[in-house]
Amino acid sequence: MKASSNRVAIVHIYSSKNNTIVHATDMTGAETIAIASGGMVVDGGSKKGTATAAMKAMELVAQKIKDMGIRHVIIYVRAPGGTKSKTPGPGAQAAIRELARHGLIPIVIRDVTPIPHDSTRKKGGKRGRRV
Repeated sequence: MKASSNRVAIVHIYSSKNNTIVHATDMTGAETIAIASGGMVVDGGSKKGTATAAMKAMELVAQKIKDMGIRHVIIYVRAPGGTKSKTPGPGAQAAIRELARHGLIPIVIRDVTPIPHDSTRKKGGKRGRRV
C-alpha cells in the first residue's frame, strides 16, 4: 500500500462497557491531533458506552483528521484489560465503521488490550461479589 506518500495518523480507541474514548495522534504518538469521548457527545451517563455515542465521537475525530490532509490511519483498539474485561465494549466496532465511512483508509487494526501473565488478585474477595 502507498502509505509512505501520504501522512499517517494513529487512532487509539479505548472501549469499555461504560464509555468509548477516541484519541488520534501523529505517527510518534507524541502530538495529539484530536480527542473525543462518548460523554462529550451524548446526554446521560448510561448512554456513554453505546455504539451511537462512539460513532458521534469518531465523527468529530475523523473530521479533524481529514482537515489536516491525512488519508491513512493505524487503529489501536483497547479494552480495559488487566483484571477487568478483556473484550472491547460495544463502541469499538461502531467507531471503526464510522472511521471508514468518512473515507479514511485503515492500514492495520491492532488489539492492544493489556493481558496479564499471572497478575494481582481480582477485586471482590475470596468468594466473589455477593449480591
